[in-house]
Amino acid sequence: MAGALRGIKILEIANYISGPFASMLLADLGAEVTKIEIPGHGDPFRGWGDDAYSPTFCNFNRNKRSLSLNMQAPEGKEICMRLARDADVLIENMRPGVLDRLGLGYQAVRSVNPGVVYCSISGYGSDGPDRDRPGYDTIGQARGGLLSLLTDLDKGVGSPLSDLLTGMYACYAVQGALISRARGGTGQKVETSLLQATVAFVGENAARYLATGVVPNRDSRLREAQVYVFSAADGLPLVIHLSSPQKFWHGVVKVIARPELKDDPRFVDRNARFRNYAELQEILKEAFKAASRDHWLKRLEQHDVPAAPIMNLKEVLEDPQVAHLGMLVEMNHPKMGAVRLVGSGIRMSETPPQMSLPPPAIGENTREILAALGYGEEDIARLQKQGVI
Repeated sequence: MAGALRGIKILEIANYISGPFASMLLADLGAEVTKIEIPGHGDPFRGWGDDAYSPTFCNFNRNKRSLSLNMQAPEGKEICMRLARDADVLIENMRPGVLDRLGLGYQAVRSVNPGVVYCSISGYGSDGPDRDRPGYDTIGQARGGLLSLLTDLDKGVGSPLSDLLTGMYACYAVQGALISRARGGTGQKVETSLLQATVAFVGENAARYLATGVVPNRDSRLREAQVYVFSAADGLPLVIHLSSPQKFWHGVVKVIARPELKDDPRFVDRNARFRNYAELQEILKEAFKAASRDHWLKRLEQHDVPAAPIMNLKEVLEDPQVAHLGMLVEMNHPKMGAVRLVGSGIRMSETPPQMSLPPPAIGENTREILAALGYGEEDIARLQKQGVI
């Protein structure tokens, strides 16, 4: 089946996660992505392994072609502009002003391609007092309030959440701009940043703060959503989510054989359990020490209580439901061999996401891309000798 974005051409001038993730999401939907990389080095994530084909790089760069190009060289800039002239979308995550100084900023590209959707991703935004500061994932999580909601304040998070969120918001903006253009509009510049995307993502907690004046922390949503975490007798962790429906609380009372708790004034309804969260947590913590995790999960399922084991990634990737969803894919590169990746997070009945191209080697597609622009073998050899490609 053809992808939903078949025929859309994307030029990616981006490294690390946010920009490459955004363009990969679009590529999974059928867009044709050309990734520009510095000759000899490529995306810095390539270096997070032994062979310039690290798992980290591969995870964010499937379904793309790689063009090795020095955009600072005059002819390199010319090649980039020729590609931009024909692109539907340009995605970049350089610091604000970098591409402007190279003559490849929005206004320059728009002058030759009025229909372009030009997506700029930065740490803090293209203007404002912090526009020139370096932005990385952990900084975005910290400045955007996410760390304060997910961890103790002396710890970090073992996942690049702000980078991933920013890539998703960028993908969302690009698709909206493409639909607007298809309905008779024109091209436009769309922007997001680690800070803007992260603040938007924590909007639920921010809304409660704005309404109450109480600053939320890591435990706030646990109380709000009635989430309880325990270790069973075998030391294995599990979580239950009582939320609002009373039937979940009644089910827990039956599971732990404590019928007297059902109508206990401290826990009789959601508001009471919210007020007495710590006390209930201790009661349940002791109760769940009495048997193994599997025992409790079976009992909780019998009583329709939302519950799950807290899994590590090994367990997740061996989970039968994850396998049923087809979340593991294997792609084979003709030179680099097999690479195993997690697949798309969505399903579409008529235009499903596809993994058709394995992550590229550095400059793997340089010759074919230049040939399509009209460069002959002698031209390509000259550009290579000059360090342009």
